Amino acid sequence: MRDVFEVRDYDAAGRLGELEIPRAGVTVETPALLPVVNPHLQTVTPATLESEFGAEALITNSYVFYGSDDFRDPALERGVHDVLDFSGAIVTDSGSFQLAEYGEIDVTTPEILAFQREIGSDVATPVDVPTPPDVDRERAERELATTQDRIETAAGVETGEMLVTAPVQGSTYPDLRESAADHAAGSGLDVFPESGPVHLFGAGHPMMFALAVALGCDLFDSAAYAIYARDDRYMTVRTTEHLADLDYFPCSCPVCVEHTPGRLREHEDDERERLLAEHNLHVSFGELRRVKQALRRGNLLELVEARARGHPAMLDGYRTLLEYADQLERTDPVSKAPYFYLSADSPRRPEVARHHDRLARLEPEGESVLLTEGSAADGFDECWRVRPPFGPYPRALSDGYPLTAELPDRLDPAAYERAAQGVRRLVEAHPDVAFTLGHEDWPASALASVPDRVELWTLGET
Repeated sequence: MRDVFEVRDYDAAGRLGELEIPRAGVTVETPALLPVVNPHLQTVTPATLESEFGAEALITNSYVFYGSDDFRDPALERGVHDVLDFSGAIVTDSGSFQLAEYGEIDVTTPEILAFQREIGSDVATPVDVPTPPDVDRERAERELATTQDRIETAAGVETGEMLVTAPVQGSTYPDLRESAADHAAGSGLDVFPESGPVHLFGAGHPMMFALAVALGCDLFDSAAYAIYARDDRYMTVRTTEHLADLDYFPCSCPVCVEHTPGRLREHEDDERERLLAEHNLHVSFGELRRVKQALRRGNLLELVEARARGHPAMLDGYRTLLEYADQLERTDPVSKAPYFYLSADSPRRPEVARHHDRLARLEPEGESVLLTEGSAADGFDECWRVRPPFGPYPRALSDGYPLTAELPDRLDPAAYERAAQGVRRLVEAHPDVAFTLGHEDWPASALASVPDRVELWTLGET
């Protein structure tokens, strides 16, 4: 996919792009959601996914077709697009899910890739080994070696215009993941490095779309819309509710406008399942559009933060993302929508990291400089402004991004601590300049980071 994927906009590591699918003759806008379709159990038909939800691509399991008395021959004779009645791009999995569930499948990578090509798949997958999180390292290494062997096998299979993904495994071991990514990049298949789209398998809940996109993921598959509906579960962008627990629907999709929870509970099982699945799809596609708009406008991280407040695990994920602010800064635009300070996590964002990196390149004029939250004062060669969480900057930059940030009147200690780190960065870069910091009663935790040679003034004291 390296020569068929074009990125139009970045925000953090998130990408708004276009993925050309040569065999289907279509272009898919990313980030994209690929609903999972089981040919034996179509809760929502592919034609409906395309016409009512705007699905540009879907994913189905070629191994199900391969072993099905009902679908194998029709797929070989007419093609998977005709059998499913879907004109968009079709991605096919290889049976890896069945391998993970049951321990074995009766097909090899060359056989399943040939079958995927014969039924008209647009994007195929080799038989990788999906290793669960937190298994022991020996198992992770063993299964990764098997996956890498199958990727090498896949690279030698003739696939024509059909794209072939290179799965990245390694469980939750970062070094194994890095090794797997390097191996995938060298395979010649259609994934990695940055020029290829990233498919995050199994991430089908809308609550995590914003975070996953900010991490750099471009494609998502969702079976959750149907699986949850089968269990009377109702998706929102923040959580999942059981239909039995709802008195009101917090949604304005067609299903929720036309039904109350009580009325929906009265439907027969199959009809209720279909309606819940449609609601779950409306929520999922709606959230993806919201993510795209935030990415285009440049406030994706604010949406991520809002979603992170919906679940403790999401908050952990957001805070982990911010540990890589320096890496996010590489693709984050230098100017975009105003920076909003929303919590004690905001000072860790890439905009602040970029400002601190640039401080060492700024040259103060003269031998004595006042860094102040207040007005300029006499007796100094130059007066710079200080604004938490960014720290110091020349007054001429006051109207530039990100220093036009929207901040609350009452800041967290983290904002002052981050500003103090900026002061330290500037002071250490200019050892021959005398600095004075005029602050509005910063907390001791922040002042402790200011170099000892900086004179401190508490503004407002007589």
